[in-house]
Amino acid sequence: QVQLVESGGGLVLAGGSLRLSCVVSGRIDSITAMGWYRQAPGKQREWVATITSGGSTDYVESVKGRFTISRDNALNNVYLQMNGLKPEDTAVYYCKADVRRGLAFVYWGQGTQVTVSS
Repeated sequence: QVQLVESGGGLVLAGGSLRLSCVVSGRIDSITAMGWYRQAPGKQREWVATITSGGSTDYVESVKGRFTISRDNALNNVYLQMNGLKPEDTAVYYCKADVRRGLAFVYWGQGTQVTVSS
């Protein structure tokens, strides 16, 4: 059983910072890409950032320059450092991992709430 557990969400004032963490546990051969997504109330889940096993990163335009994704391959962790938070960043943030267990699988965490007040 593969599990992803996020942590680090909370309530912060606009302009503040939060650091989200995601830990992947279970029997896996390797993790290729890891990413963060978010879903605001009444909206569809949207992609935020991705990091490959080689360390290449990509971000949705709205968070470029404010958010930084990183990973610890030895610990199977992925992080999202969020600076300069805005009220429109308020959402449930989900971690996603593309995992190889013989075949390729995609796993999601349960989400962590981020609320930014103005």
